[in-house]
Formats: sequence, C-alpha cells, structure tokens
Amino acid sequence: MNSTSLNPPAPLTYEQAGVNYDLIDPLKVAAQRAAAATAVHLAGHGFSEVKASRGESAYVVDVGPFYLASIVECLGSKTLVADDMHKLTGKSYYDTIAQDTIAMAINDLITVGATPLVVQAYWAAGGSDWFGDAQRSQALVAGWKRACDVCGVAWGGGETPALAGIVEGGRIDLAASCTGLINPKERLSVGDKLAPGDAIVLLASSGIHANGLSLARKLAERLPQGYLTPMSDGTTYGEALLAPTTLYSPVTEGLFKAGVMPHYCANITGHGWRKLLRHPSSLGYRIHTVPKVPPVLQFIQAQAHHDDREAYSTLNMGAGFAIFVDAKDAQRTVDVAKAQGIDAIIAGVVEAGAKQLVIEPLGVTFGDDALNLR
Repeated sequence: MNSTSLNPPAPLTYEQAGVNYDLIDPLKVAAQRAAAATAVHLAGHGFSEVKASRGESAYVVDVGPFYLASIVECLGSKTLVADDMHKLTGKSYYDTIAQDTIAMAINDLITVGATPLVVQAYWAAGGSDWFGDAQRSQALVAGWKRACDVCGVAWGGGETPALAGIVEGGRIDLAASCTGLINPKERLSVGDKLAPGDAIVLLASSGIHANGLSLARKLAERLPQGYLTPMSDGTTYGEALLAPTTLYSPVTEGLFKAGVMPHYCANITGHGWRKLLRHPSSLGYRIHTVPKVPPVLQFIQAQAHHDDREAYSTLNMGAGFAIFVDAKDAQRTVDVAKAQGIDAIIAGVVEAGAKQLVIEPLGVTFGDDALNLR
C-alpha cells in the first residue's frame, strides 16, 4: 500500500490536517467527569443511570421496565467534500450526506444494545439562502427520511437555524440525536460480559464513512486532479469519499431476533482500530484476519505515506463496526450480517492478559495508552 518513491513527500498526519486528539481528548474526559456528577438528579425522578455506560458511545438510564439510551453526534467536515464536488460535477450529494449524519448517531446508539426509536435533526446553515437551494435541501430531506426507513426509526423533528457569522456562508453543519430502548434489559451491552475466548466479528465499511475527512480533504490539495483523481474502481476520489456510511442497526436487530446477545460492540470511527480498546477492562484483543481495505482507503494510505500503524490508528481500513460475541455465536453473527447485505468476518479473539490490540497480519500492536476516553 505504501509508496515506493525514492524521495516521497513527508507523511500527511491527521494533526497536520487540523485534528489533534491530544488536545481534544482531555476536554472529553473533563466533560465526562463533570457530567458524571449530575447523575444524582435522576434519583429525583425515580430513575438511575447505568454507570458502566459513562464513557461508552451512548448513555443509558434505567427507567424501570427497560433502559433508555441516547446519543448526539455531528457529521463533521464531509459536507465540505459534497460542496466541492457539486462545484465540479453539478450533482448534489446531500441525500447520502444525510445518511452519513444519521449513521453517526445510530451506529453509536446500537453499541449499548439499543433499538433506535427516534431521530432528531440539527441543520445549522451559514445563512437562510442555503435552504433556498431546492435541489440541495430536498436531497437532504429525502436522504434523511430514507435512512430513517432503513433503520425503522421515527423522525421526530429538529432545528434549522441560520447562523451567519458562526457557520461560514454557503455551508451547513449537520448533526443528529437519537433515542432508543434497550428492551428486554438483557440486551444491555456495556462490556460486563466481555471475556477471554470471545470472538471479534468485524462488519465491513463502505469506505471512509465520516471520519478522517479532514485528512482526506487535505490530501486532495496535494493531488493534481484533486477530487477528480481517478480511483482503481472507476470512481473519482471525491465520489469515493462520498460513499454513504453503512447503517449497522439492521444487523444488531437481526442478531437479537436470532437469539445472539453481543457481549460488547464498538463503532469504529475516530481513532480507527484503536476503538477496539475502548472498554476499560484489562483484556487483550488479537486479530488474525483483516478485512479487505476499500480502494479509497488504500489510496489515502499510499498518497499520505502512512505506514500500517498510522493508517489503522486513523481510518476504519475496511471495518466499520466490531461485535464481540461468545465464540459459539461467531459464525451466526457473520451470517446475520451477510443476510442484511453487509459483509463480515470472524477477525480475532479476546484474550486474558495485558490490555493491547495485536493485529498479527500487519505486525502492528497498540498498547493500553493508545486510547483514553475515560
């Protein structure tokens, strides 16, 4: 995958693209600690939090007969690629951008075992004229509804502020919140059942999804043809970046119907495969099989001159979602995913011992300090 040039340009890092997790993550940790102190207010309503959900991808509240889960997520900078591609091609990509936004929330919500119930929209534009572009705005509406239909969720409403001076003119900031139910309570998945011997099943990604776009956009500036650079699969770089994020809730719902209860799940987004280390328990994760890497991610790795360690710590590299299940349920998990049209592989195993992720085929190891979100 890596360039064989004798004098390759310096590697393009995620930090150079404007994203430095060393600066962002301490704020996340501080916010989580302050938020934890507010859980006492739930008691006044007769409810309580599921403490183990603190630091997970969704927050869970015990309301008695079932658990309530919630999440809010923003899309990030993928809209900028859509805007630039519109200038180059005349096409609107906001139908797929809508799916990306919903996927950011729903794919997080389902990690804790929740069935998505309601989605809310937050569309903040740089001015009212953004909404006056009928092609673009109607594509956003149509794509949003279609993604809701795929996931079986109600679109409850939302907010459409025009924020001139906060959001750049001609641009839009997209976000979604999602509420779901964990019912029956046995579906709760916060890692308390995670154990040595569990299988790691990886669900295929459709491409870059919605993480790593700052890096991908910076890379486009280095390419003579920019977003119109041809890919090996016949698409252009820009088109490949805009492939919609896979929605994984049909798989988790299918697993429940098949009687498979995941012990843990991880949405592989920011931090790449380091997300497999998300749970705080002292367990090891050994990967013996890696999925096929989508052409656009192979291209980014080569053009950005990333070694495997850098690539797998930043991008999803073909795995968009991880499901940790009892070894006896591993093949059935793969079969359920494939029945939903999503490829999957039994990629590895959970081990006792030091907390680390070992990707054997690549000779890459991430230690306990690779991810700290708590």
